[in-house]
Amino acid sequence: MEPFVFFGGKGGVGKTTVSCAYGYKCASAGLSTLVVSTDPAHSVSDVFDQSFGDEPASVAGVDGLDAMEIDPDDEVQRHLDSIREGLSEQVSAAMVNEINRQLEMSHGTPGAYEAALFDAFVGVMREESEPYDRVVFDTAPTGSTLRLLGLPEFLGDWIDRLLYKRRQSIDLFEKAAVGDMEPRRVMDGDPVVARLQERKAFFEYAGETLRNDAAFFLVLNPDQLSVNETGRAIEAFHERDLAVRGLVANKLTPSPDDDEDGRGARYLRERVETERDRLEQVESTFTPPLVATIESRTREVRGDLLAEVAAALDVDPAPAVEH
Repeated sequence: MEPFVFFGGKGGVGKTTVSCAYGYKCASAGLSTLVVSTDPAHSVSDVFDQSFGDEPASVAGVDGLDAMEIDPDDEVQRHLDSIREGLSEQVSAAMVNEINRQLEMSHGTPGAYEAALFDAFVGVMREESEPYDRVVFDTAPTGSTLRLLGLPEFLGDWIDRLLYKRRQSIDLFEKAAVGDMEPRRVMDGDPVVARLQERKAFFEYAGETLRNDAAFFLVLNPDQLSVNETGRAIEAFHERDLAVRGLVANKLTPSPDDDEDGRGARYLRERVETERDRLEQVESTFTPPLVATIESRTREVRGDLLAEVAAALDVDPAPAVEH
């Protein structure tokens, strides 16, 4: 199994439960494991019944398992502050106020949110993963995740174009030097070029790592809306040259005992039959295999129930490849 494992899916399907259960499974197998939440719902703290922040912290009672939660609002502010600091050093004082105004306007936009969150989870992969054999991501809902995963190629090309324009402008500036003016060789050490090259390297790392060192699993519920969403997600991953390794069917209805024949039992049997049809549709239509079918529980999944869900996951926690 790759060092980075992502569990995605439609909002509310149970990604956090499955992510935490797989992290528990890896740690129980002797792997030093980190569970990272990038979902705004932040339920990892609820599953482990303790608070987590943006730095890895040990999960109480589980040896070898750490967890952290990335707060989207904090990441957006940190991301914009970084942009503001970088630009303020490279433009005239007259432009600083305008930059601040534009950045404040962008604070609540989806683009700022997704760019910040993308930087955060790639930053974890790049800077926080060294002590761990396995890093498990509880990702945001499918649509947001796919937009994030599409950024490396898109922004890499965009940065290439910006670099080309910047180099052109510097070249024209140098050629414009006449008379007693000495040409200024500003290409070497130019802060804008340096910043663009730094971002390009960041996105190249992200794209390469996501394709070569990451495994993606999708969590679904046995209803038609969830199945349809999963199908669209599989196609979108394929378009980005990212393979979905497997599917996890969560929140299945338990079957009643054979001798039960009341109204509730009849309802459950009909629901179980419908869900079986959906699972047959999943198995016959989608290429990624079902790696787990997990029944609903009457109480929140934590403690001993987390161990049960972990046992139901047929996802091998074999030692990670070197990274």
